[in-house]
Amino acid sequence: MIVGVGIDVVDVARFMATLDRAPGLREKLFTPDERDLPASSLAARFAAKEAIAKALGAPGNMSWQDATVRRVLGGPPEVEITGTVQARATELGIDRFHLSLSHDAGIASAVAIAERDPA
Repeated sequence: MIVGVGIDVVDVARFMATLDRAPGLREKLFTPDERDLPASSLAARFAAKEAIAKALGAPGNMSWQDATVRRVLGGPPEVEITGTVQARATELGIDRFHLSLSHDAGIASAVAIAERDPA
């Protein structure tokens, strides 16, 4: 059963310019496993975290550090959630997320679907 859907789009050049202007932002938005990825991958992961937050109803208390988006060779990306993101997912009964990431022509995008098993 689908509980929530989120989508986000990021202009890669504008996003990277923001990270360059505010170097501490990289550490705030990304987990250590994500921080050194190429620009388009960073922007796609930011879009994924935004999409996940939207799928969860966009509560304002969630930490960016509590979601890590991982690439899976030969499969769709996966998200590992902890802390505030896990707490919200548990509150909503969410068992899993489905993610789709894309980046082309200077734009990164992500769709997140939050799902729970039917009761």
